[in-house]
Amino acid sequence: MSASPAAASAKRAGPSAIAQIKDRLKHFAHGVLRPVVGALAGAGIKADHVTWFGLALGVAAGVAFFDGRSRLAALLLTLCGMCDILDGQLARRSGVNSRFGAFLDSTLDRLSESAALIGIAGFGVRNLWMLALEPERAVQEMQSAGLDPVAWVVLALLAMVSLVGSFMVSYTRARAEGLGIECRVGWFERPERLVLLILAGALHVFWAMTGALMVLALFSIATAVQRVMHVWKHTRGAGRD
Repeated sequence: MSASPAAASAKRAGPSAIAQIKDRLKHFAHGVLRPVVGALAGAGIKADHVTWFGLALGVAAGVAFFDGRSRLAALLLTLCGMCDILDGQLARRSGVNSRFGAFLDSTLDRLSESAALIGIAGFGVRNLWMLALEPERAVQEMQSAGLDPVAWVVLALLAMVSLVGSFMVSYTRARAEGLGIECRVGWFERPERLVLLILAGALHVFWAMTGALMVLALFSIATAVQRVMHVWKHTRGAGRD
């Protein structure tokens, strides 16, 4: 049976412009880190070791965010993202295609990203707590920064919504692939989320982090919706359910 005109056209069109840009950036990052991969392999470092170290960096970034040291957190998240590239390259270099390694990598990635977002939410809650314990000092500091007490509530809530959105992006893909449907569609995956948090943390201003979390929450949920529609299209929409 021949493919439908729409399917044939989609096949000829190839990857989208965004996907092509992502691939180019990915290849560039891999090229830059190739010497590091060689050095790690020569030292006997395994892919799983790098994966666990990436988790430690993600947790440390969460602690830094909680403590208000967002620039340090941005640096730690950058190193965490590098570990996410290095562990895959190390695994390929060693020729070991470990199913458990892939599972561990995905699981610890979710934990490290969660730690960062929980740290940001904790920073908002901590400031609210200080407002209750030392109201005069807290109000003075907020007024000097041009903030309102509700700002900490908004920050904490946005961080938690972003956390839910990031989990939904991962869950929808995992569930789809569990049904045998490839599901790599969507605008906002882990690299984009990390870059956004890194930039906001490096700027070290309230409006930047608030804006970043708003974008992260919105686009993460939009990506999850894209994946739901993708699975619908390939199941019920195609008359297969």
